[in-house]
Amino acid sequence: MTKRIAIVTDSTADLPPQRAQELGITIIPLTINFGLEQYRDGVDITSEDFYPLLAASPTLPTSSQPSPAAFKAVYEKLLAEYDSIISIHISSGLSGTINAALTAKEMVTGEIHVVDSKSVSLGIGLIVLEAREMVEQGLAANEIVAQLDRVCQNTEVLFTLDTLEYLHKGGRIGKVAAVMGSLLNIKPIVRVVDGIYIPAGKARRQEQALQEIVNQFENLARGRKIKRLVVAHGAAEPAAARLANKLYQALNQEPEMLMAVGPVIGVHTGPGTVGAAMLLN
Repeated sequence: MTKRIAIVTDSTADLPPQRAQELGITIIPLTINFGLEQYRDGVDITSEDFYPLLAASPTLPTSSQPSPAAFKAVYEKLLAEYDSIISIHISSGLSGTINAALTAKEMVTGEIHVVDSKSVSLGIGLIVLEAREMVEQGLAANEIVAQLDRVCQNTEVLFTLDTLEYLHKGGRIGKVAAVMGSLLNIKPIVRVVDGIYIPAGKARRQEQALQEIVNQFENLARGRKIKRLVVAHGAAEPAAARLANKLYQALNQEPEMLMAVGPVIGVHTGPGTVGAAMLLN
């Protein structure tokens, strides 16, 4: 008999709640802090709620990872129904979330595999969807985890920001700042590589930035098959729709989802963010 496997991720995967529910994916929320007010990402606050609050806030909100206790509670509940858990999370280079998951794993008796996606937002979402598909195909948990190493390496994420202001304020730019630091008036293009943000280009206008994302995806996909493609945005749906159309025209593949960049990622990227992720075979 096939062993039952539960898939867990965190709210930074930015999976649409309805899609996650349909697929039986458990999402553990991070927390957004506006001063003394705390909101659980995707539970107490949605993307639609968040961006107007961000624009009106005099100070930059912060985000905090789930506690080991939160992970422990979820793991124990799932292990009462499932034989094992695969828990896929935001890059360890961008958040301590995976450390909380690993701590909780040691507190629980049962088969739990914690996976560092080395990605963020829509990139994690793609990896989680791929893991869920492998569960449907009947693969064992250890086989899925072994395959996910390749999946994570073959997931590409590129996005453009309306401004570097939020990454700059949040202290999350690192190498991006070294290259683009003072150029806060351009549309930077950022790529996720080995779990961190690196500069991938810049443009004077959003439309040029969107086209540059398409050009880079074409180069990355040359000679390879695209298995999955998704587009995401932070309060910029019209631009995301244009990017989706440009990608379809260039790659002859329609994005399977148009996702909203959630509050935790939005704290650092700000409104006007548009990006795409693809999984290459």
